[in-house]
Amino acid sequence: MNYLSNRVEKLAESETLAMARLGNELKEKGVNVINMSLGEPDFATPDFVKNAAKDAIDKNFSYYTPVPGYKELQEAIANKFKRDNNLNYKPSQIVVSTGAKQSIINIVMAVVNPGDEVILPAPYWVSYSEMIMLNEGKVITLETDYKSDFKITPAQLEKAITPKTKLFLFSNPCNPTGTMYSEAELRALGEVFKKYPHVLICADEIYEYITFEGKMFSIGSIPELTDRTITVNGLSKGYAMTGWRLGYIGAPQAIASACVKIQGQFTSGANSITQRAAITAVSADPSVVKPMQDAFLKRRNLLISLMKEVPHIKVNNPGGAFYLFPEVSYYFGKKYGDTTIKDAKDLCMYLLNVGHVAMTPGGAFGAPNYIRLSYATSEDIIREAVTRIKNALSELK
Repeated sequence: MNYLSNRVEKLAESETLAMARLGNELKEKGVNVINMSLGEPDFATPDFVKNAAKDAIDKNFSYYTPVPGYKELQEAIANKFKRDNNLNYKPSQIVVSTGAKQSIINIVMAVVNPGDEVILPAPYWVSYSEMIMLNEGKVITLETDYKSDFKITPAQLEKAITPKTKLFLFSNPCNPTGTMYSEAELRALGEVFKKYPHVLICADEIYEYITFEGKMFSIGSIPELTDRTITVNGLSKGYAMTGWRLGYIGAPQAIASACVKIQGQFTSGANSITQRAAITAVSADPSVVKPMQDAFLKRRNLLISLMKEVPHIKVNNPGGAFYLFPEVSYYFGKKYGDTTIKDAKDLCMYLLNVGHVAMTPGGAFGAPNYIRLSYATSEDIIREAVTRIKNALSELK
């Protein structure tokens, strides 16, 4: 007897988590595995944030929190949006959640009806498509490649919009490619959106503080788009607080209120101690995290230079985040003994089992000819990982 719902039967396991799990299983067997599959900074949370959390514990912030977050945190986030992004939100338009992932599923559940179309520039973050399908929406993908730095054009966007389009969802800087749209590029896309007022925009800006070239620009700051743009952010990446679990949105009031209603039935308010620490984090000058940004830039440059020495690998030059998304289709059809590499998933399994490097196949991100490597690790580990990858690929015939 199968007691599971059709909904969960159709839901795919997160490929990033699946590859991390497989890597950990090998580690438990004594294999020295380098894990480049998870997007998790290897830095410690800044001391001033940890001290704020300790202070909150001592002051007994141990009770249920308001569903949308402490008022002081909503106010701090509204100030941060104004300071960093030129976005004007009232505190009531801010909703704090248990990670930006929950923020995004709240949004999708709040606005997507069965049959609604949601446009995703591909490659897209692994959970976007599953969240949409879970809510019976229809995923419309816009394909890109490394030659265009994985950026869509205004013409592509306009061609994809139909009367059924409900939402445009993208990350900037992008997971998995590291692509970062410039202000001029986002304004050009904005000219298309202005023609179609029925389309909502969701901008996932979780990698805002990990950028290398140019100034971060929020599409929601375009006045004509403000009232239909939802901006998502959080603490995991920029403040190295992945385990603290805090994300947040700024949204039109009706959408913010809908997210509060949904969250109130699922999890209620986010962790009290994390919220108190978050007040300190988002109120701080962003320059406090610049040492991490500088380290990621050095790692990016190192990984790109090393991967360019691997035969038949093609890469872009990502402007943010901490991922490289190489094109690897040359190796499809190659063999190792009796094993044939059919696709990126096979290649990742081969590199895990033979090269002992864990990474994520691009099919999970809507780009089947690619793989994702996270360089949120030390330079020495990056060097060793690429050596292993190069040696393992050289064995394929």
